Amino acid sequence: MTKADHYLVDDIHNILDNGYKDVNPRPKYEDGKPAYTISVNHVMRKYDLSLGQFPICTLRRQAWKTGIREIFTIYQNPTNVLSEMEQMKVTWWTPWDIGDGTIGQRYGATVKRYDLVNNLIADIKKDPYGRRKIMSLWQETDLRETPGLAPCAFLTIWNVREKYLDMCMIQRSGDMLTASGAGGINEIQYAALQMMIACATGYEPGVFTHFVANEQIYDRHVDNAHELLRRADAAISSIQKPRLILHKDPGCDLSSISVDDFEMVDYHPMEPQLKFELGI
Repeated sequence: MTKADHYLVDDIHNILDNGYKDVNPRPKYEDGKPAYTISVNHVMRKYDLSLGQFPICTLRRQAWKTGIREIFTIYQNPTNVLSEMEQMKVTWWTPWDIGDGTIGQRYGATVKRYDLVNNLIADIKKDPYGRRKIMSLWQETDLRETPGLAPCAFLTIWNVREKYLDMCMIQRSGDMLTASGAGGINEIQYAALQMMIACATGYEPGVFTHFVANEQIYDRHVDNAHELLRRADAAISSIQKPRLILHKDPGCDLSSISVDDFEMVDYHPMEPQLKFELGI
């Protein structure tokens, strides 16, 4: 088991033992029925990438390349256009089409409008120890301009520490077992983003901290939660240390990085894969 696996087990127990059920939820399942959740507030997890603590779950297989492709659509080639996202092999945003072939003035569109990534990289290079290195996808003008899903993972805060670049990611809400939980897609892709920005600015990736304001297990995911706990019991004595490697030289151009430059080593997830019905 990885550090992320241990976090995940603790967080599942916390939600099942101490969580609260929501009222009149906005999301619905594909059959139209309300997607209720059991939630807890204020979850934090911390990893040191320099020590090999890459945040990936081994209790079920994580589609890490898929997660990195999505992060490209937000921060490397930022877009909100579904057809452009699909060209980058990101194909799951269709349910959030606002009717014009986009997901609204959200995510990549916000990054592009305010030139967030280029400004961040320039600031790190110019004033490494400054404490104002923030990329926010929560822009009130954008949120009021169009309908669309409000960004879930919406804020990153960056700090240089000697030869390391540390990053904290803030998430307003998270579907724990499909995306936001320990070692899930959100942690994988934002740790990869940290590696990319570190490479582009000539630093080594350091501490990655993830804070989720409200983290949930959907009611139709509870059986899978118990299955993950059973798998953890079977694997409790095993130790895995999977690592994500970015094969680019320090100071690389961010735009030159492709998913093929990443390599996951020593990753041996448990099978079979679990299926999760999404609340849309």
